[in-house]
Amino acid sequence: MTKSKFSRMAMIGAATAGLMVALSSPAQATSNKQINLANGRGYMKFIDDGDVFQVCDTKADGHGVTGILWVRNASGLTSVAMSLDDGGDNGCDKKGYNIGQLASYQMEVCWQGGEACKFSEWFNE
Repeated sequence: MTKSKFSRMAMIGAATAGLMVALSSPAQATSNKQINLANGRGYMKFIDDGDVFQVCDTKADGHGVTGILWVRNASGLTSVAMSLDDGGDNGCDKKGYNIGQLASYQMEVCWQGGEACKFSEWFNE
């Protein structure tokens, strides 16, 4: 193999590896994130300033809203980091949870009336 072909193959290999890392990396939490339920039933929000999660039931329909924070560690194990319910009271419920750079996180918000849940993208700081 000539030196030129070897250099080209090395560059292609490096570019492919870089692309794979970029595609598998979670999105960075550079600002607040929010996922909304259909029909204005509620939402879950990540507030980056202080790492606070907020769940809001925005419709008086007799059903509350549940927010779940999923965590995926470096070895790929996924588990529930915390959950938070809102409904039946005035205002939204909030809870602090310090997210970091060593794991990835995903928010899930569900209406307790039986509709499909909504998920955010995976993220970290």
